[in-house]
Amino acid sequence: MAINLQKGQRIDLGFTKMTIGLGWDPNEGMGYDFDLDASAIMIDAERKLVSEDYFVFYNNLSSPDGALTHTGDDPSGKNSDGDDDESIIIDLEKIDERVQEILFVVTIEDYERRKQNFGQVRNSYIRIIDNLTNIEIAKYELDEDFSIETGIEFGRLYKRNGNWKFEASGIGYRADLGFFLEKYYKGQIIK
Repeated sequence: MAINLQKGQRIDLGFTKMTIGLGWDPNEGMGYDFDLDASAIMIDAERKLVSEDYFVFYNNLSSPDGALTHTGDDPSGKNSDGDDDESIIIDLEKIDERVQEILFVVTIEDYERRKQNFGQVRNSYIRIIDNLTNIEIAKYELDEDFSIETGIEFGRLYKRNGNWKFEASGIGYRADLGFFLEKYYKGQIIK
Protein backbone atom coordinates (compact mmCIF):
# COMPACT_ATOMS: atom_id res chain seq x y z
CA MET A 1 0.00 0.00 0.00
CA ALA A 2 1.32 3.42 -0.99
CA ILE A 3 2.31 6.04 1.55
CA ASN A 4 0.19 9.21 1.34
CA LEU A 5 2.68 11.98 1.94
CA GLN A 6 2.00 15.34 3.55
CA LYS A 7 3.79 18.56 2.62
CA GLY A 8 7.36 18.46 3.94
CA GLN A 9 7.28 14.72 4.66
CA ARG A 10 10.33 12.69 3.61
CA ILE A 11 10.84 9.02 2.86
CA ASP A 12 13.89 6.84 2.24
CA LEU A 13 14.04 5.09 -1.11
CA GLY A 14 15.33 1.53 -1.11
CA PHE A 15 15.26 1.10 -4.89
CA THR A 16 16.92 2.77 -7.88
CA LYS A 17 14.56 2.35 -10.85
CA MET A 18 11.41 4.43 -10.60
CA THR A 19 8.92 6.58 -12.41
CA ILE A 20 7.86 9.95 -11.10
CA GLY A 21 4.32 10.48 -12.31
CA LEU A 22 2.65 13.88 -12.22
CA GLY A 23 -1.05 14.38 -12.77
CA TRP A 24 -3.68 17.10 -12.76
CA ASP A 25 -7.18 17.89 -13.99
CA PRO A 26 -7.95 21.37 -15.30
CA ASN A 27 -11.32 22.81 -14.33
CA GLU A 28 -13.80 22.57 -17.19
CA GLY A 29 -15.15 25.63 -18.96
CA MET A 30 -12.11 27.85 -18.41
CA GLY A 31 -11.83 28.82 -22.10
CA TYR A 32 -8.32 27.70 -23.04
CA ASP A 33 -6.73 24.28 -22.68
CA PHE A 34 -4.27 24.03 -19.80
CA ASP A 35 -0.74 23.22 -20.96
CA LEU A 36 1.04 22.16 -17.78
CA ASP A 37 4.66 21.12 -18.16
CA ALA A 38 6.56 18.77 -15.85
CA SER A 39 10.32 19.30 -15.60
CA ALA A 40 13.23 17.84 -13.66
CA ILE A 41 16.14 20.02 -12.60
CA MET A 42 19.28 18.07 -11.71
CA ILE A 43 21.40 20.16 -9.34
CA ASP A 44 24.78 19.82 -7.65
CA ALA A 45 25.98 20.35 -4.08
CA GLU A 46 25.92 24.14 -4.63
CA ARG A 47 22.22 23.87 -5.62
CA LYS A 48 23.01 24.82 -9.21
CA LEU A 49 22.16 23.03 -12.43
CA VAL A 50 24.98 20.60 -13.30
CA SER A 51 24.82 21.84 -16.92
CA GLU A 52 22.01 22.96 -19.21
CA ASP A 53 21.60 19.38 -20.52
CA TYR A 54 20.59 18.33 -16.99
CA PHE A 55 17.39 20.38 -17.24
CA VAL A 56 14.94 17.70 -18.41
CA PHE A 57 11.70 19.02 -19.91
CA TYR A 58 9.58 18.89 -23.10
CA ASN A 59 12.46 20.21 -25.27
CA ASN A 60 15.16 18.02 -23.67
CA LEU A 61 13.64 14.62 -22.94
CA SER A 62 16.68 12.91 -21.41
CA SER A 63 19.71 13.70 -19.28
CA PRO A 64 23.20 13.12 -20.74
CA ASP A 65 23.96 10.41 -18.16
CA GLY A 66 20.89 8.42 -19.27
CA ALA A 67 19.43 8.52 -15.74
CA LEU A 68 16.28 10.56 -16.54
CA THR A 69 13.86 10.22 -19.43
CA HIS A 70 10.80 12.45 -19.83
CA THR A 71 7.94 10.62 -21.57
CA GLY A 72 6.80 13.75 -23.43
CA ASP A 73 4.49 16.74 -23.28
CA ASP A 74 0.71 16.60 -22.83
CA PRO A 75 -0.16 20.06 -24.21
CA SER A 76 -3.86 19.99 -23.27
CA GLY A 77 -3.99 17.91 -20.07
CA LYS A 78 -6.57 15.66 -21.72
CA ASN A 79 -4.41 12.68 -22.66
CA SER A 80 -4.30 11.00 -19.26
CA ASP A 81 -7.92 10.06 -18.53
CA GLY A 82 -7.30 9.93 -14.77
CA ASP A 83 -3.74 8.61 -14.99
CA ASP A 84 -0.41 10.48 -14.96
CA ASP A 85 -0.31 13.43 -17.36
CA GLU A 86 3.47 13.45 -17.65
CA SER A 87 6.10 11.06 -16.30
CA ILE A 88 9.84 11.00 -15.78
CA ILE A 89 11.56 7.61 -15.72
CA ILE A 90 14.61 7.45 -13.44
CA ASP A 91 17.51 5.06 -12.99
CA LEU A 92 19.57 6.27 -10.02
CA GLU A 93 22.36 3.79 -10.84
CA LYS A 94 23.17 5.86 -13.96
CA ILE A 95 23.06 9.26 -12.33
CA ASP A 96 26.07 11.56 -12.72
CA GLU A 97 28.00 11.71 -9.43
CA ARG A 98 27.75 15.53 -9.43
CA VAL A 99 23.94 15.37 -9.12
CA GLN A 100 22.90 15.69 -5.48
CA GLU A 101 19.26 16.67 -5.94
CA ILE A 102 16.51 16.47 -8.55
CA LEU A 103 13.66 18.98 -8.33
CA PHE A 104 10.32 18.17 -9.96
CA VAL A 105 8.41 21.27 -11.03
CA VAL A 106 5.22 21.86 -12.97
CA THR A 107 4.57 25.15 -14.73
CA ILE A 108 1.63 26.53 -16.71
CA GLU A 109 2.57 27.47 -20.26
CA ASP A 110 1.33 30.89 -21.44
CA TYR A 111 -0.40 31.56 -18.10
CA GLU A 112 -0.47 35.35 -18.45
CA ARG A 113 -2.29 35.49 -21.79
CA ARG A 114 -4.65 32.69 -20.80
CA LYS A 115 -5.17 34.10 -17.27
CA GLN A 116 -4.51 30.70 -15.66
CA ASN A 117 -3.14 29.58 -12.30
CA PHE A 118 -3.05 26.45 -10.15
CA GLY A 119 -6.24 27.53 -8.36
CA GLN A 120 -8.00 26.46 -11.57
CA VAL A 121 -6.45 22.97 -11.48
CA ARG A 122 -7.83 20.03 -9.46
CA ASN A 123 -6.45 16.67 -8.34
CA SER A 124 -2.77 17.61 -8.68
CA TYR A 125 -0.27 15.03 -7.45
CA ILE A 126 3.20 13.57 -7.71
CA ARG A 127 3.77 9.86 -7.17
CA ILE A 128 6.65 7.41 -7.11
CA ILE A 129 6.36 4.02 -8.78
CA ASP A 130 8.92 1.24 -8.26
CA ASN A 131 9.67 0.16 -11.85
CA LEU A 132 10.70 -3.38 -10.87
CA THR A 133 7.40 -4.19 -9.15
CA ASN A 134 5.24 -1.57 -10.92
CA ILE A 135 3.81 -0.67 -7.50
CA GLU A 136 3.06 2.89 -6.38
CA ILE A 137 5.27 3.50 -3.33
CA ALA A 138 4.25 7.02 -2.35
CA LYS A 139 1.93 9.79 -3.47
CA TYR A 140 1.66 13.46 -2.55
CA GLU A 141 -1.62 15.14 -3.43
CA LEU A 142 -1.43 18.90 -3.66
CA ASP A 143 -4.42 19.94 -1.59
CA GLU A 144 -3.57 23.59 -1.02
CA ASP A 145 -5.24 26.39 -2.93
CA PHE A 146 -2.59 27.96 -5.13
CA SER A 147 -4.84 30.73 -6.40
CA ILE A 148 -2.12 32.92 -7.91
CA GLU A 149 0.74 30.44 -8.38
CA THR A 150 1.71 29.34 -11.88
CA GLY A 151 4.75 27.20 -11.07
CA ILE A 152 5.02 24.59 -8.33
CA GLU A 153 7.89 22.55 -6.99
CA PHE A 154 5.98 19.31 -6.33
CA GLY A 155 8.81 17.30 -4.84
CA ARG A 156 12.49 16.49 -4.85
CA LEU A 157 14.82 13.52 -4.77
CA TYR A 158 17.95 14.26 -2.81
CA LYS A 159 21.06 12.43 -1.71
CA ARG A 160 22.08 12.24 1.96
CA ASN A 161 24.99 10.12 3.15
CA GLY A 162 24.97 8.18 -0.12
CA ASN A 163 21.25 7.33 0.09
CA TRP A 164 18.41 8.79 -2.00
CA LYS A 165 15.36 10.24 -0.27
CA PHE A 166 12.19 11.93 -1.49
CA GLU A 167 10.53 15.02 -0.03
CA ALA A 168 7.02 16.26 -0.84
CA SER A 169 7.67 19.99 -1.35
CA GLY A 170 4.48 21.73 -2.48
CA ILE A 171 6.13 25.16 -2.90
CA GLY A 172 4.28 27.55 -5.19
CA TYR A 173 5.60 30.47 -7.22
CA ARG A 174 4.07 33.03 -9.55
CA ALA A 175 6.57 32.08 -12.22
CA ASP A 176 7.17 30.27 -15.48
CA LEU A 177 9.74 27.68 -16.57
CA GLY A 178 12.31 30.43 -17.20
CA PHE A 179 12.18 31.39 -13.50
CA PHE A 180 13.37 27.93 -12.45
CA LEU A 181 16.10 27.93 -15.06
CA GLU A 182 17.33 31.36 -13.89
CA LYS A 183 17.20 30.25 -10.25
CA TYR A 184 19.44 27.21 -10.77
CA TYR A 185 21.53 27.96 -13.88
CA LYS A 186 25.13 29.13 -13.39
CA GLY A 187 25.57 30.69 -16.84
CA GLN A 188 24.00 33.62 -18.63
CA ILE A 189 20.50 33.22 -20.00
CA ILE A 190 19.80 34.91 -23.32
CA LYS A 191 16.16 35.92 -23.74
